[in-house]
Amino acid sequence: MKSEDEQKCPESLNPVDVEAAGAYISNGGPLSKISANFEERAVQVALLRKIADGLNHNKICVFEAGTGVGKSFAYLIPAALWALNNKERIVISTGTINLQQQLCEKDIPAVEKILGQKIKFVLMKGRQNYICKRRLSDVTLIRELFEEDQQEIDKIAEWEKQSKTGSKSDLSFMPSDNVWSRVNSESDACMGNRCPFHNECFVMKVRKEAASANLIVVNHHLLFADIEARMESAGYDDAAVLPPYRRIIFDEAHGIESAATSFFSESCTRFKINKLINQMYRKRKNSESGHLCSLAILSSNEEKAASAYDITSRIKKAVLNYELAGSDILQNSFNIRICEKNERSFGPFLVSLHELEKALSEFLDLIHILMEGVSEEDRDAPCYWESKIVWRRLQGIVLLLKDFALWAEYKSYVFWLQKKRLPPGIARDNEQSDFLVINKTPLDISHLMNSGVYEPMDCVVCTSATLKTGRDFNYWMNRNGVFFAEKDRLSIGEFPSPFPYKKNMLLAVPADAPFPDQMEFQQWIEMAIPRLVNASEGRTLILFTAYESLKSAYNATVASMQGFAGRIMKQGDDDNSRLLEAFKKENESVLFATDSFWQGVDIPGESLSHVIIVKLPFVVPNDPVFMARSEAIEMRGGSSFMELSVPEAVIKFRQGIGRLIRRSDDKGVVTVLDRRLFEKRYGSIFMASIPDCKKMYEPLGSVVNAINHFIFE
Repeated sequence: MKSEDEQKCPESLNPVDVEAAGAYISNGGPLSKISANFEERAVQVALLRKIADGLNHNKICVFEAGTGVGKSFAYLIPAALWALNNKERIVISTGTINLQQQLCEKDIPAVEKILGQKIKFVLMKGRQNYICKRRLSDVTLIRELFEEDQQEIDKIAEWEKQSKTGSKSDLSFMPSDNVWSRVNSESDACMGNRCPFHNECFVMKVRKEAASANLIVVNHHLLFADIEARMESAGYDDAAVLPPYRRIIFDEAHGIESAATSFFSESCTRFKINKLINQMYRKRKNSESGHLCSLAILSSNEEKAASAYDITSRIKKAVLNYELAGSDILQNSFNIRICEKNERSFGPFLVSLHELEKALSEFLDLIHILMEGVSEEDRDAPCYWESKIVWRRLQGIVLLLKDFALWAEYKSYVFWLQKKRLPPGIARDNEQSDFLVINKTPLDISHLMNSGVYEPMDCVVCTSATLKTGRDFNYWMNRNGVFFAEKDRLSIGEFPSPFPYKKNMLLAVPADAPFPDQMEFQQWIEMAIPRLVNASEGRTLILFTAYESLKSAYNATVASMQGFAGRIMKQGDDDNSRLLEAFKKENESVLFATDSFWQGVDIPGESLSHVIIVKLPFVVPNDPVFMARSEAIEMRGGSSFMELSVPEAVIKFRQGIGRLIRRSDDKGVVTVLDRRLFEKRYGSIFMASIPDCKKMYEPLGSVVNAINHFIFE
């Protein structure tokens, strides 16, 4: 008689034995025999079994797994068993490079030992991360065009001869974007079987490996590139960016919406346009150069190239005009979106955009005519393939400009302008340091997730330490489209951290702090932070929501703690990874940080005993995309504050708190300087979302004493 799993699982597939899978990480199982400090985690076993069940029964799984649950093993073991049993690949998508490296260098090799079976796995990156042997060879043959970059190109050429992967991450130095974009792999520049380097191609090698892999590890961005290709034309049965697959595991799933929004957004700057134009054509004094000149020599339509100077001059003039018009709209603001309230003020800008679009379209036509005139036998020439890349990118810019002009017809997108500033020392003489960014951003990715991911996939597992807001998953599920799925496909669960938070973590809020919207708040935190840092003898990560506030507080702290033995660092003084390494190594150090340090930072042990959260991390209300999403909620009669602002802040707040306890013997304090946590009604949603721990709401003096006592008792 068939087991329940075999009865429900499609007959052509071999289900994972749920009980046997759990046994691998239970007492007496293989993991206990190869791990010196093994301790069975019931919550990890339970999560593993639920994931195995989800794979067996084609579920959409939403599982929150707290820090220390061990979710990597919980999904890798059933995923590997499923892939091996059914000769079917599974894609594992992550949000960070750190997790990708951990999976490929540590976790999957450990799972091979646990299962006693070889697992074929491949880490796939976007093809732009790999060197293209043909393009590198072409660049080295036309050295006169790259005189200022020649030293860098020579270093890359030397490295390529020895490299086994061809991956940019394996270079011993960071190449400039300008040089790397000339020698990296591009889909439009790929000659396929006609390429003289086809058999040695790094991208083809990775794709060949992936085609026979059990597990493919990618980041969210690359996965969405593949999903876009499948939705547009490739379908789900053939290779696109990735080989075909029907099961996905999203780790760090709290970042899916942000990653998808970023991927499906489009933007344009004067630098992007000018760089592409200069690659194709530039005239200095009486000398003309660029791919267009080389293309014209090969083309039967060579005479058409005579118009290049006139067209490119008009493009550059139009670029200048749209920047001036955009600056007039922005004035002292750093971003603005076009909407019904302000559309009249965008009139001159849209006119300048139309002029740019017309000039670029003419240039596209010119490139196309010249390419059409190149005979088949000459189409292997480097200039032909490089022109294809530029043509595609310029076409994308033209489409963005057209869409921006027709913004009112695209209700599902936000069209907005952003003013950015070049870093000091980057701007050339007489060059404007401010520049304009034109943006088109999707308002909502939930429908896209449903049609591109949940509907066509057999099984999707989404897991993270922070998916809940308050006591449920509704916000995350709504934003990410899970609610569109059939109810009987959903499998939802919470797997709490096994760490002893009640004993090892104190949450402290000074009751005498001013509210963040009061004038004296900044002055108060600059007085409070040195006292709090001294109470924990350094070992403190201080998380801000605004860099200006961070800088001011950092300067005040350094001035008032001149006798402090530890090192006081701030984000921006060095590369983030180097700052983190220094913070880990120096026990008494202090790190002032903002956005990127709220998540993904793993500092176990005594180096981090105190996390200070200066303010609840609400999104700045003038963010154009956030404003548009808020308006959409208000228009349907909802509360944008309770439905968007609070849940977004809760997820980030939980990520910040999660920096403190990274292993079972960690101990420390989270101090929140924002008393809205206790004073406002919505504070209860934040409080319901954090681990059950010791809490105190007393004046700063009492908090300082309690911190010192709690950490060093």
